[in-house]
This record gives sequence, structure tokens and C-alpha cells, in this order.
Amino acid sequence: MKCYNSFMSMINEQIKSLLEESNMIASFANVSACINMNYDNLNWAGFYFVKNGELVVGPFQGKPACTHIPFDKGVCGRCYREKSVQKVDDVLAVADHIACDAASRSELCVPILVNNEMFGMIDLDSPRKNRFTEKEVKEMLEAADSISQAILRHHWSY
Repeated sequence: MKCYNSFMSMINEQIKSLLEESNMIASFANVSACINMNYDNLNWAGFYFVKNGELVVGPFQGKPACTHIPFDKGVCGRCYREKSVQKVDDVLAVADHIACDAASRSELCVPILVNNEMFGMIDLDSPRKNRFTEKEVKEMLEAADSISQAILRHHWSY
């Protein structure tokens, strides 16, 4: 494995190659599978997209999820409003957390920005508290950047 500080991480090399697929849904489906198989202790890995004034579930790995999330609710809503990473070590401490899976205990939500506008987000849930590391935050930020570039390159829209 290459040194993270000098080169793209192994998972991001895989993600970048999956983003060569020109079909957006196929590409995002494979990226969610890649994340799910490379990170232990996840119970959900996928995407939410901005559509018609709310967040709508996209391709994912895991149990059935909330289909629509309002911008003013939950960790994903906060990610949308603040256009920033949300790393929540204990979702039970978040008053408006939306529990699509009652087993979830921690969450990582990373914005996908295209020309500084929210396109969507990467959302990861874990049944373990304090699950997500700073290394994984950096990897998912790198993934979000690669996804943003693919959106522009392929002219994807949702």
C-alpha cells in the first residue's frame, strides 16, 4: 500500500477506477460496494443526492434506508446545510438523528460539492460508537473530490 500522505490511498485508487464508468448509477453502486467491502463494522454505506428541495437516497449497501431526508433534519441534513463533514461518534447524542437502522451508533457524512454546490453526500453508518477515524475522513474527502470530478467529466445530473 502506498503512503497516504504522498499518494492516493488504496481505496481511493479503486474508487477512482470505478468512476471511469459513464453510467452514474452503475458507478455509484460500485463505489458504495467498494467502500462497504474495504471498511469493517459498517451497517450502511451509500449516497444521498440533492433533489427537489430534499435529500433522496441513492445507491447503497446495507438495510433499506430512509428514502427522503429534509435539509433541516439529522446528520445528513446538517452536512447539507453546513457543506461540511459530519463525524458523529455517538448518534444517540444527536437530538434529531434519523435512525434508518436502529443498530447505528456512529455516522460519517461527507459532502460532494460540484462548483461549491451540494450535489449529494457519502453517508456511512456503523453499529459501533466512535467507529470513524481521521484517516477515513481524509479518504472519504478524497473520494468526494474524485466523485465531483467524475460528475463534471461525465456531465452527470440527478
